[in-house]
Amino acid sequence: MYDHYQSLRIERRGHVLVVTLDNPPTNAADLGTHRELSTIFEDIARDEQTRVVVVTGAGTRAFSAGGDIDVMIQQIAEPEGRRVQMAEGIRMLHALLALEKPLIARINGHAIGFGATLAVFSDISYAVETAKLADPHVGVGLTAGDGGALIWPLLIGYARAKELLLTGDALSAKEAAAIGLITRAYPSIEALDQAVYAMADRLASGATRAINSTKTAINLVLRKQIESLIESHIGFEFMSAFSEDHREAAMAFKDKRKPQFTGR
Repeated sequence: MYDHYQSLRIERRGHVLVVTLDNPPTNAADLGTHRELSTIFEDIARDEQTRVVVVTGAGTRAFSAGGDIDVMIQQIAEPEGRRVQMAEGIRMLHALLALEKPLIARINGHAIGFGATLAVFSDISYAVETAKLADPHVGVGLTAGDGGALIWPLLIGYARAKELLLTGDALSAKEAAAIGLITRAYPSIEALDQAVYAMADRLASGATRAINSTKTAINLVLRKQIESLIESHIGFEFMSAFSEDHREAAMAFKDKRKPQFTGR
């Protein structure tokens, strides 16, 4: 069922399926990873052996951080690639929220941008304390439209969400846990692993039908919001991808200089 995945590494631990973003050095959501994430949760939904899912990043540096600047620049000139990527993002969020099985994010390192979205949309999110979380879309001249502007206000309130999303500022895992953006933070990878797999095993050995239906009930409001608003949010991001500010940010990042934004 999972043999065709290349950017994602799939391992089974009894009834727990571990999905690892494996794109060194920072497990960035490049085109291949993005494409595979748009289908993996649909496949897991059909997997009768799996009761709980753990999603994590390879290594200890990052859960998933950064994007492919060359792809960003290419998509400015070729908008079809951006449109396809946005459609994949919508598909992933719909499938993730429709998945009845509990999803645990093992945040083993920095979760930035798309990585932060994946982490905070998970049902339970445990992080190592050295990790940072941020949605810095505005820093590259983009609207935070791939889910961040929907889920962050629900988790931490509109005031805090606006401050963080309008600036792109990062939070430590301890800060993120303290305000409710993630579930808990742990002092070491060893402590993180102990907590993640203890919870995964506990849920996998529990009353599966009741656990799954409880998750589904909790997600009903969120799913309605996603279904009614995500295309508008993605549309805002799509339009911002062709702004002068985004072009300037992408080129500045490539040239290793500070961008000079003009508001256009």
